[in-house]
Amino acid sequence: MENMVYFLAELGMMNYATVIYCPSLFSASAVYAARCTLGKFPLWNEMLKIHTGFTEPQLMNCAKLLVSFHLTAAESKLKVIYRKYSNAERGSVALLPPAKALLAAKST
Repeated sequence: MENMVYFLAELGMMNYATVIYCPSLFSASAVYAARCTLGKFPLWNEMLKIHTGFTEPQLMNCAKLLVSFHLTAAESKLKVIYRKYSNAERGSVALLPPAKALLAAKST
């Protein structure tokens, strides 16, 4: 879980499109997207909501963006993050399939 969150966060930090999100929302969205990718249920619970201050709908747009970066990471010009997290030392999380179901989910 931790490595997936770091992978998605690093992918997001390398993309200008994420500059519109405050750091706390960005971080919470990385956790949400990681939970979606790894199939952790519930995807977002009351404890996460309390600790982050964000509801699931508030995270959706940023989380979708992070998943889209994961989807294209292997073909990206900046492959260093993808290679870093393809390593078994970091759980090979970059090689896991992206949460495409999240991309299809309706945004609020």
